[in-house]
Amino acid sequence: MHTILLIEDEKGVADFIKTGLEEEGYRVEHTINGLIGIEHLKKNTVDVVLLDILLPEMNGLEVCKKIREEGFKELPVLMLTALGSPENVVLGLDSGADDYLAKPFKLIELKARIRTLLRRSDYKGNNNVETENTYTFADLELNDDSKTLTRRGKEISLTSTEYRLILMFIKNPRKVLSRTELLDEVWGINFDMGTNVVDVYVNYLRKKLDKHGSEKLIHTVIGMGYVLKQE
Repeated sequence: MHTILLIEDEKGVADFIKTGLEEEGYRVEHTINGLIGIEHLKKNTVDVVLLDILLPEMNGLEVCKKIREEGFKELPVLMLTALGSPENVVLGLDSGADDYLAKPFKLIELKARIRTLLRRSDYKGNNNVETENTYTFADLELNDDSKTLTRRGKEISLTSTEYRLILMFIKNPRKVLSRTELLDEVWGINFDMGTNVVDVYVNYLRKKLDKHGSEKLIHTVIGMGYVLKQE
């Protein structure tokens, strides 16, 4: 049974999420603020953190940064936010979150995001598998064993979702990938949710790549999707 830590101060929202996920077979442990949540992480095994942004004492962005600072580098964190603008999404990702979900949301969508994080996360992965999976494109080099990406020899810090996204691109160079394909492969959702989650993550990944190189590598194909190619 997977354990989910829910850090949410609104009782109605917390009860809704807890009841729905427990019916799905998850164990849900709930705290009302980030300080208690961080202490809980130190003493208990948790598979996924659901973290509200608007929390008392310490907001969700600060909590997420603290979680990473405490050594939980690979623990999946899904940010729950009523502040769904691209700017606020970027702040959430920059604080170390792996994914975000804007309120109000449907329980079926939350469950899909959690399944994806559990399936794709390396948090409890097998570290004993000996393989050599290295991909290169232009001045990018991705090592799928160490889960690292470098550009011109400089390592680029990525969340697990950003990593899966660049892995999809680098495995399919010069191929136009639709938003539906990216949702399926990166988020495990095989239908268009009508959200801009793909666009937000692609733009954020672009900014990280552009910091380490002058050549733009991820291009928009209007009406079709995105492609990794050299100009």
